[in-house]
Amino acid sequence: EQDIKRAKRGLKKCLEAMLSRKYRIIILDEINVAVDFNLITEEKVHEFLDKRPEDVEIILTGRYAPPSFLKRADLVTEMKEKKHYYKKGVKAREGIEK
Repeated sequence: EQDIKRAKRGLKKCLEAMLSRKYRIIILDEINVAVDFNLITEEKVHEFLDKRPEDVEIILTGRYAPPSFLKRADLVTEMKEKKHYYKKGVKAREGIEK
């Protein structure tokens, strides 16, 4: 419940930032995972994207992108792990992995 509220609040802040026209790029980091975990709906993300000014780039990241996001995107990139410092014992870091 609290995670859902945080996800909605985060998307609202991103919308405000986007509509302020202060930024040319907005990154919704791990939004695909948030949708997969049902923290935010695909529809809410599409509503956000519908409000995008033409001169603003939106980047959605994370695994499990829904087909509707892939269909709508102008560019889709798939990353594959080759090496990760986690295997050397490095824990998740605040602001990076968590």
